[in-house]
Amino acid sequence: MPRSALIVVVTMLAVAAVAVTILVGRGGGARAAPTRPDSRPAPGAVTLAFGGDVHFEGDVRATLLSRSRTVLGAMKPTLAQADLAVVNLETAVTDGGTPQSKQYVFRAPASAFDALRNGGVDVATMANNHGMDYGVQGLRDSLAAARKARFPVIGIGLDDDQAYRPYRATIRGDRIAVIAATQVLDDQLISAWTAGPQKPGLASAKTVPRLLRAVREARASADTVVVFLHWGVELAGCPTHAQRRIAHQLVGAGADVVVGSHAHRLLGAGRLGGTFVDYGLGNFAWYSSSDVTSQTGVVLVTVRGRHVDGYRFVPAFIRGGSPYPLAGEERTAALRSWRRLRTCTDLEP
Repeated sequence: MPRSALIVVVTMLAVAAVAVTILVGRGGGARAAPTRPDSRPAPGAVTLAFGGDVHFEGDVRATLLSRSRTVLGAMKPTLAQADLAVVNLETAVTDGGTPQSKQYVFRAPASAFDALRNGGVDVATMANNHGMDYGVQGLRDSLAAARKARFPVIGIGLDDDQAYRPYRATIRGDRIAVIAATQVLDDQLISAWTAGPQKPGLASAKTVPRLLRAVREARASADTVVVFLHWGVELAGCPTHAQRRIAHQLVGAGADVVVGSHAHRLLGAGRLGGTFVDYGLGNFAWYSSSDVTSQTGVVLVTVRGRHVDGYRFVPAFIRGGSPYPLAGEERTAALRSWRRLRTCTDLEP
């Protein structure tokens, strides 16, 4: 075969190979290995910490006002060992506003953000069924207080772009995006509390397409995408059908870690394909009134880009409204109990 003809054949084979790779990556039976077109090195291992519901009512309010550094002080070593720690701040942060027409309304002074920072927390979601307990004015006050304290809050905003906007950080080369939304809102307040164009409110997981859009947008420019939801049914020990459905949808949209709270008790955690999911982080700093609602802890998840290297649970117990880590036999028993919670989920170890 002449040399010129040989060159043509080799070129045609190379083009065909590229075409096959593109077709497989776009929806064939296998997914092509992800590429890094910017030629950046693969990200290093990053540890994320997650805690559940925090408010400042009852015993927690007394501790905040008298010795704010101790609200989460006992858990600070656990939270501070992580590269990024996130909790659910389930209260408006305001001295004003109008209490909404609902059974329970919570609010806290601006020193709440100092208590979180002093406890080792880096970011808080306010997308929950108490984030606007004092209306739009309370929302504006919360954002102003967070801005003054230079404390990042997510899941809340002056419009939907801000509410669904992720917190972003780059740690050891890993571009991390954390999005927050609530699947729990009082029926009569869903419309008023959901953020929209030029409309203050919360990021709502009830508006599923809007949430999935936020995840896909984050996926395009992040190595690790985290979604922190307020979801589930109070005191239910197993995830609901709605929780399982949205977890699968979030995985399909590109989430690498999905965690959440609301049930005021711990629920199961594990892997859904390559994604880590925790259906219930429980209370964290709260006026718990029973053994089950006082069981708490911190979930530590180690990621490397889209890969979840591993996860572990640091069990704790709430006393006087604040969490305290367990040790010895109590810790061992709590870990066994936490692992058993997975049996009524769709998750793998």
